[in-house]
Amino acid sequence: MASVAPAAPPAASPEAPPAGPPVWRSTLNRVVALCLAELQKLRHDRSELYTRAIQPALWLLIFGETFTRLRAIPTGNLPYIDYLAPGILAQSTLFMAIFYGIQIIWERDVGLLTKLLVTPTPRAALIAGKAFAAGLRALSQVIVVLLLSALLRVALTWNPLKLLGTVAAVLLGAAFFATVSMTIAGLARSRERLMGIGQAITMPLFFASNALYPVAVMPIWLRALSTGNPLSYEVDALRGMLLGTPSHLLLDFGVLLAALAAGITAAATLLPRLAR
Repeated sequence: MASVAPAAPPAASPEAPPAGPPVWRSTLNRVVALCLAELQKLRHDRSELYTRAIQPALWLLIFGETFTRLRAIPTGNLPYIDYLAPGILAQSTLFMAIFYGIQIIWERDVGLLTKLLVTPTPRAALIAGKAFAAGLRALSQVIVVLLLSALLRVALTWNPLKLLGTVAAVLLGAAFFATVSMTIAGLARSRERLMGIGQAITMPLFFASNALYPVAVMPIWLRALSTGNPLSYEVDALRGMLLGTPSHLLLDFGVLLAALAAGITAAATLLPRLAR
């Protein structure tokens, strides 16, 4: 009998390439990496952190102590300096973040921004990394205000969970105002113009909020501006957590998150224009 030839083994199918990490994870990793790279710059020059501590000290020691004695602003049973402390915390982080766009203009001038744009990092991740780096820088103001408040016997809470919420509110608020600064940088495209626009909007943002006085004492037109001002929601959240006053934490954090998302989108859209 004729022998039957053995059947040929089935051809091996080519191995599929290993799946990469999910898009959200790789994007998050890039945001964290950019954020840490920005913070490394503080190791070489920490003078900004020290000089920024002067402003909240002056507001609390001079403005707060004086108006507490005058009792010119109605704050109920709450001493005015207690009422003021969370507002000054939000104000000092605003002042730190609103000029953050100067740094991205400097990166454009030295050619670093062009190199970052040709990497696979999404523009939104690039903006988010820089924004959260600005937010982490602003956290130094939390320590300053808490220490000053302790020295001035301001009745702020020391509950760890509420302090963690305070950190989150400051981080989101500062990150949002950093995206506003980077959006202005994309429009102005020069440090001088950004400085001028930043100075023009900083004080209106501050005074059209509830940082210094309750919304109830504002004229109607100023109440309308305060309602659309993200700084008011940051201050409301800080007062609710640090002082235990009535607040709307879900609304406050929701507005801050929505504002941050809009700021990242606007700044990322204008980033190529700045790089030209």
